Amino acid sequence: MPTPERPLDVRTVFISDLHMGTRGARSDMLLDFLARVRCERLYLVGDIVDGWRLKKSWYWHAEFDAVVRAILDIAKGGTEVIYIPGNHDEMFREWLGLDVAGVKLVGEAEHLAADGRRYLVMHGDEFDGVIRYMKFLARLGDWAYVSALVVNRWFNFVRRRLGLPYWSLSQWLKRQVKEAVKAIDRFESALANEASRRGMDGVICGHIHHAEMRMVNGVMYMNDGDWVESCTALVEHHDGRMELLDWAAVRREIPHLREAVPA
Repeated sequence: MPTPERPLDVRTVFISDLHMGTRGARSDMLLDFLARVRCERLYLVGDIVDGWRLKKSWYWHAEFDAVVRAILDIAKGGTEVIYIPGNHDEMFREWLGLDVAGVKLVGEAEHLAADGRRYLVMHGDEFDGVIRYMKFLARLGDWAYVSALVVNRWFNFVRRRLGLPYWSLSQWLKRQVKEAVKAIDRFESALANEASRRGMDGVICGHIHHAEMRMVNGVMYMNDGDWVESCTALVEHHDGRMELLDWAAVRREIPHLREAVPA
């Protein structure tokens, strides 16, 4: 179990969908994670900054600055940092090929794991039909999602007062709406098929805020989740083994941090 004295030592970390610039971004949880992990390579798999939301109304606080500084410090410390912009931070796609303060910006990447397996790493919005062809509907869905997060925040405030654990309204809605479930399945299949077409052993992505690691159409599909609700990261251990980390659950196992873990 990681502690300040004994950090989590892994080969590679994959995180995405922090959505800095929104009130739902759990930058506090991410800062704690970044302070307790050591890795050789860090992938930022898109939607780190939410340009869509910032264009509508500016919202930025000191913790967001702290996240940026933490990432730059990680790069300065010798970790290779690779940033793959997503659709919400698509403005950075104009910088592809550049190295900014030790952070390399690329459209996608091929990750070679310690056990020799090859993974396609991409945000994934390129394989989301709504994003690709109907951006207006995507932005409408984004508004609905943010609204659900606002309701969810107040709902969980009451649950905390009652001593109940955190419960995600938006994730529950996704599971209940059959079309949403079908859309997730189509997304996963599309990404897996692309990885297979390129001769890869698997694919690593973000975008849909649904942490997952399973075989799809003969290849390993891995989604690192998000840092708005699930606060999950995908890590590669030094032997090549992949693992999804639920950081809130990890924190509950650290005795002196139990009281600080969000309900």
